[in-house]
Amino acid sequence: MATRPPVSLPKLSRRSRILLIIAAVIVLALLLGARLLDTYVDWLWFGEVGARSVFTTQVVTRAVLFLAVGLLVGGALAISLMIAYRSRPVFVPISGADDPLARYRSAIVARIRLFGVGIPVLTGLIAGLSAQGDWQVVQLFLNGTSFGQTDPEFGKDVGFYAFDLPFYNWLLGWLFITVVISFFGALISHYVFGGIRLAGKGGQLAGPTRAQLAITVGLFVLLKAIEYFFDRYNLLLSDRGMPLFVGATYTDLNAVLPAKLILLCISVICAIAFFAGAFLRNLQLPAIALVLLILSSILVGVAWPAVLDQFSVKPNANEKEAASIQRNMDATRRAYGLTGVQYQPYTGSSSATPDQIKADNGTMSNIRLLDPNILSDTFTQRVGRENFYGFPAKLDIDRYTVGGVTQDYIVAAKEIKTEGLTGNQTSWINKHLVYTHGNGFVVAPANTIDRAVKDANSDGGYPIATTSDTQNPAGAGAPTPGQTGIEVKEPRIYYGELSAAESDYAIVGGTSGNAPGEYDTTTDRYTYKGTGGVAIDNWFNRLAFAAEYGERNILFSDAIGDNSKIMYNRDPRDRVSKIAPWLTLDGDPYPAVVDGKIQWIVDGYTTLNNFPYAQQTQLGAATNDSLNGVARQANSSINYIRNSVKATVDAFNGTVNLYSIDDKEPVLNAWEKVFPGLVKPSAEISPDLRSHFRYPEDLFKIQRELLSRYHVSNPQEFYSQQAFWSVPQDPTAEGGSNPAAAGAANQPGYYVLANTPGQTKSTFQLTSSLTGLQRQYLASWMSVSSDPGDYGKIRVLQLPSAATGATQVDGPVQVQNRFQSDSRVAQDRTLFNNPNVTPIYGNLITLPVADGFLYVEPVYIRQRNQNSYPQLARVLVSYGPKVGYGATLQEALDQVFGAGTGEATTTPPQAGQPTPTTPTTPTS
Repeated sequence: MATRPPVSLPKLSRRSRILLIIAAVIVLALLLGARLLDTYVDWLWFGEVGARSVFTTQVVTRAVLFLAVGLLVGGALAISLMIAYRSRPVFVPISGADDPLARYRSAIVARIRLFGVGIPVLTGLIAGLSAQGDWQVVQLFLNGTSFGQTDPEFGKDVGFYAFDLPFYNWLLGWLFITVVISFFGALISHYVFGGIRLAGKGGQLAGPTRAQLAITVGLFVLLKAIEYFFDRYNLLLSDRGMPLFVGATYTDLNAVLPAKLILLCISVICAIAFFAGAFLRNLQLPAIALVLLILSSILVGVAWPAVLDQFSVKPNANEKEAASIQRNMDATRRAYGLTGVQYQPYTGSSSATPDQIKADNGTMSNIRLLDPNILSDTFTQRVGRENFYGFPAKLDIDRYTVGGVTQDYIVAAKEIKTEGLTGNQTSWINKHLVYTHGNGFVVAPANTIDRAVKDANSDGGYPIATTSDTQNPAGAGAPTPGQTGIEVKEPRIYYGELSAAESDYAIVGGTSGNAPGEYDTTTDRYTYKGTGGVAIDNWFNRLAFAAEYGERNILFSDAIGDNSKIMYNRDPRDRVSKIAPWLTLDGDPYPAVVDGKIQWIVDGYTTLNNFPYAQQTQLGAATNDSLNGVARQANSSINYIRNSVKATVDAFNGTVNLYSIDDKEPVLNAWEKVFPGLVKPSAEISPDLRSHFRYPEDLFKIQRELLSRYHVSNPQEFYSQQAFWSVPQDPTAEGGSNPAAAGAANQPGYYVLANTPGQTKSTFQLTSSLTGLQRQYLASWMSVSSDPGDYGKIRVLQLPSAATGATQVDGPVQVQNRFQSDSRVAQDRTLFNNPNVTPIYGNLITLPVADGFLYVEPVYIRQRNQNSYPQLARVLVSYGPKVGYGATLQEALDQVFGAGTGEATTTPPQAGQPTPTTPTTPTS
């Protein structure tokens, strides 16, 4: 029976068509307008920081990917639909007057261009939008470099796995999607137009239908053969051995790898069978080939590896997996920068004489009492002065050389804090045009308080914090008598950590008569004269930013005029992230005075997740600890990391500079080819800037986590895990002193200025304790130097194991429990825990002193009222079984080691011992 003639659909009137077009334009404008506005605002911002090439490279790459993948997927679907339509049967029987397929055919034929073009275009748009986000994979493939290291199985350079293999996997994924969409497009079209009929026994396939579908399936199977080829290399990232190790296991190498080659050959044969079946009248040959492929995939690809693993490998895993574990250990150490770790046996003595303690004055004279994780409110109340100044929740630690003596300081930038504005201060003009910037760089010696504290209720126990700011009576940036001699030439802070909110923009520099002037001091107003900000002295930009922030005042305010600029994206971490989106940034930027200017220093990491045989690490979990006020890392998986970039952000101008730390790092070299000239070579780092580089905390935490396992050198010992270590819980955090507490946070690493065994002078270093596996006794102590001449050197003091019969040394949790059970602490607990006072335990620092470990913990108290802030009340000290508890560090040390020992904390380095030195910051 012939098909019915197409049913004509009602035509729209001219007025209806116009209204539909207008509605479509409005919807398109709403969808694209915000995106175009954001793009223009970003274009202006990248121009401000001199990185417009970064913006254009990203946009062009995304656009090319959008078009390429969109054309691939949409074009293939269009071709598939066109072939299906043109090869449709001339006569199609219908089942009856109400046959639904007949109605669908009529509707499609009546609007054949709408369906034949519209569906592929829509599909291509969706595919293109999905693919453009993978621009980094493509750019690394185009600009990849050699690592100079080969994998132990295939002998290929690691660069193949880092740059090429991810692209091949990505491309294969999109080819699979293209073939599958084309197949289903053809299948549905042939069914609608009668090429596939389900009526009758077994149904029927028209010849053209059979040919098109068979060729499409053949292409899919051929792609599967290519995938099997690349799967051999993906085996080096196998997780079959997890959680113990990553990489090709014995089963992968001896069962799965041969299976991939067998399945590759079968897939090629199967694809040829489908291509041949396209021209045969029956599908027996393709069907037989497909069954063969499925059965071989199950038997060869799944069953045989499972049998080998269950009955051969697992009963002898310590021997069978030894070679794979060794490969994993070697690759992990290379991938995470753990190849040059210096291990040193350490006795962990439990007693020391006063002379031994005094002899170690390179450490003793620099013991830190101030906890930067606690003192933010103290700085705010005692140094912040005006209500609109503030500090981040976590302060920072750095070292400066003043008067020839290097010392570590608690440092902070006194920033504008718009959340502190109140009353009329919160008006739009005040918030964005008056209170625009912070004012001053604050430092406090980390080992000093303002005076000896006699009891918890006495005045005192506060940092000796000084500020270089425009309100300084001795002149801008110059210290008053008695202040720390750190010269700051420009103390105004327009860019900082408290400016992270998207709406926290500032409009500066206006010279119109109605400009209110920026608050600078109680008597002075200031007009910004720096290079930061985007000009809004023209109506087009004012309109753009008014729309961007939804604020009409930007457009109509008379206070905005000639030379006005708008500052946005003011958080240092955000600025670096936008300029270098390929970097993973450390969660804790810190301010430093470099050549008289306040600079934010941000550590940038190049990472991979496909270094062959290297252990996978969950970035968020490995870097999470008890510290507050730091940006948390996303819980992405990585297995390679390098601190390859140090970025600086000028607090006054917002200028961003990226400096290479390792000019030969392969991933960085690849990105330098993508964005030439963006990263400056390490030779351009000034000595003053280099002297303030700190070893980054997030990298340290990752290396610490891995070092707890990968210090083991023997594969069988690694398999048994008996020599593994653990990162201790922070005993000063809530639940941290209870090892069984669920969710207790890890103890963070601590920056200290100390003279550790094997060093000839005091160095600024990041340190941490490590305990036995799921035990609380101390197993080792690690440190990483931040000094320019020794930067990145990892040292581990390794204590004798319990198997040797050595006396165990208490770890942080055990020491904290000892502190809290001490009778003197218990006696003061009533004083501390009264209804008006809250005790706060500061950081518990572990220091190697006199062949043993000295634990020092400050104890703060805080009045329970809204305007209170912490003050240092007591100091706890432990060495071996002894505990010292006093109002001062000196008093606590005297209790542990004997009268006069506390003098070591104020004694300069002895004759013959090198004076601690680092490159000197300009002093007054």
